[in-house]
Amino acid sequence: MKLYINDLSINITGNNKNKAVIFVHGFPYNHKMWDKQIEYFNKIYECISYDVRGLGASEVGDGQYTMEKYAEDLFSIIDKLKLETPILCGLSMGGYLSYRAIEINQSAFNSVIFCDTKAQSDSDEIKLIRANKIKQINDAGLDLFIDEFLPTCFSTNYKFNCVEKYNEIKSLCKANNPIGVKGALIAMLSRTDSTHFLSKIKIPTLHLCGEFDTLTPPVLMEETASKISNSQFSIVPNSGHMSPIENPDFVNKTIENFIISNN
Repeated sequence: MKLYINDLSINITGNNKNKAVIFVHGFPYNHKMWDKQIEYFNKIYECISYDVRGLGASEVGDGQYTMEKYAEDLFSIIDKLKLETPILCGLSMGGYLSYRAIEINQSAFNSVIFCDTKAQSDSDEIKLIRANKIKQINDAGLDLFIDEFLPTCFSTNYKFNCVEKYNEIKSLCKANNPIGVKGALIAMLSRTDSTHFLSKIKIPTLHLCGEFDTLTPPVLMEETASKISNSQFSIVPNSGHMSPIENPDFVNKTIENFIISNN
């Protein structure tokens, strides 16, 4: 089932009598990055995926986004669908959003799965890089930005052995509205730091990181997980930053074991 809530394109599938899992995609993707997870989990759980504001089929508006607005959008979905403590799963930018959401109200969630992400806000160096990427999109267009950015997200093995799928993902990213992509860059570079909240997280968390992730390296995610009392950490073999796409079997089984052990 597809519907719109608060100008957001929402996709719902699976068993609505069981626990809901909300999947929040990374930048600059859309809900389809979770296809293999939803295909696996909708046999048992209610699976909800959506396009973050400005990306995919969600409303673009003026492109003036913040992480606070993204979190507000997430809570509006939970409220409108009357979800009772769903499981939250976010990758990269979706992980930033997830950290902020549980900082606002962790009691709204059963547990959280962080994939290839970090609790730290951007350093000044990274803020300047993101600002330059906005300028690049303005000056040279979105396609060039995607051509340069996407290779940093995937392992060498995936890029060379899964060419058709990789090119399909690239096309989906290029189909985004440039205003929405620039808005997401603004939201990421202006977000607050969540590291101070890690020790206050009481709900179960799972941290997954691709073995070859250079954007959020395993050592960084393991250190983050160690600061949370009820946390698990696992390295996803043969994967870069997009581990749910690159090694879905391992990711799905690890998430399944985590959910079972905490319900």
